[in-house]
Amino acid sequence: MISFVICVIILVLGYFTYGSYVEKQFGIDVNRKTPAITKEDGVDFVPLKLGKIFLIQFLNIAGLGPIFGAISGALWGPVAFLWITFGCIFGGIVHDYFSGMLSIRHGGQSIPEIVGKYLGNGVKHFMRIFAIVLLVLVGVVFVKGPASILQELTGVSASTMVIVIFLYYILATMIPIDRLIGKIYPLFGLSLLLMAFGLFGALIFQNYTIPEINFTTLKNMHANPDTFPVFPLVFVTIACGAISGFHATQSPLMARCISNEADGKKVFAGAMVTEGIIALIWAAVAMSFFGGVSQLGEAMAQDGHNAAWVVNIICNTMLGKIGGILAVFGVVAAPITSGDTAFRSARLTIADSFSIKQTKLSKRLMVTIPLFVIAIVLTKVDFAIIWRYFGWSNQVMATIVLWAAAVYMKKQGKNTWFIILPAAFMSAVVTTYILVAPEGFMLNYTLSYSLGIVVAIGVTTWFLMSKKILKTK
Repeated sequence: MISFVICVIILVLGYFTYGSYVEKQFGIDVNRKTPAITKEDGVDFVPLKLGKIFLIQFLNIAGLGPIFGAISGALWGPVAFLWITFGCIFGGIVHDYFSGMLSIRHGGQSIPEIVGKYLGNGVKHFMRIFAIVLLVLVGVVFVKGPASILQELTGVSASTMVIVIFLYYILATMIPIDRLIGKIYPLFGLSLLLMAFGLFGALIFQNYTIPEINFTTLKNMHANPDTFPVFPLVFVTIACGAISGFHATQSPLMARCISNEADGKKVFAGAMVTEGIIALIWAAVAMSFFGGVSQLGEAMAQDGHNAAWVVNIICNTMLGKIGGILAVFGVVAAPITSGDTAFRSARLTIADSFSIKQTKLSKRLMVTIPLFVIAIVLTKVDFAIIWRYFGWSNQVMATIVLWAAAVYMKKQGKNTWFIILPAAFMSAVVTTYILVAPEGFMLNYTLSYSLGIVVAIGVTTWFLMSKKILKTK
């Protein structure tokens, strides 16, 4: 329990100290007009109240991420606490703050356009395709999962529920952000927080034993440690709550609604740290509820026992009837709200790529309809294999965004080391993962680790030595 509480305290202090440091390094201008003011269009560029923006940003980046990822990451033991805590502070805060603030500084543009300004047109075109594919995948998967659960709860066929969810997605993607998302997302965000902090209270007062971080537990506690090494698997499994490239696709949505740059830390860094706390809580609950890390592994190894099952049984047991309601929210509403903003981000990414203004409904329809036609077709595809690449792709995006932020700061003549270090680390993570993972090249571990380090050093050396970066406009 002590280690867990200390990690929570460190995260909170990290927001106030390191978050302020990152903000200072970036250099906010409280007198600079934001895109919400200069480009207000009543659809996507809409000034919103700070409280709403924070809760929408939190729900946009969270959804199921800090729940399912933390539960899966708990299979490695208390080492997950350390990654969530320090990954969130030194990686997540930097990544989320810069992805949001750079969007504000560049007129609310989507992340592929921003990355392209600093890493070149080739990377921009790659990121356009990469981001859209990633967002559509998120949207489609977050249709099929909730539809199956709703079928069990209501008796209505899954295919009918898929249609209902898609109709909601179309509506949420098309209409002005303050009409639907701005009204219901804060409520959903509060519900997600209520569920997590209710579990936090249960951990404290119901005498659960949370594994401590010490010499005996600070190791790979996975049931198959040789097949599932801590590095790099934990750093890909736990993304939301630590650092996640998906956040970079969501931050521009709220970058178009912020009225003052001073709110950037509260929204982007604040939502990231809040998500980190949620992930810590769920990792602790998962490790303690079943009696330990090994018992969690045994429970999830049974047929049909996945992260959604864990959420349901934990909430119903620890929080009673209210927990049952919150569990349904956790496995139904949360993924749906992630799906609709994924499609909205995809619409805006395409619109930015082809300079299609979105003030007119006809223009929004022109972009949105093809997206949903593709998505509906993809619901017929088995994502069991494809989705295994999502975690890796997600962290690749985070790595690219970090390097783009480093280039931006270098051009400004400012300190870059606080960005270089997490960027280099994540470069090693994604390289090693794709080389060693079953869905990758399945190379020897030692060779994969070595190549990961070589790539990280190589990219860092290029960044430090390249004069072309400063010459590029």
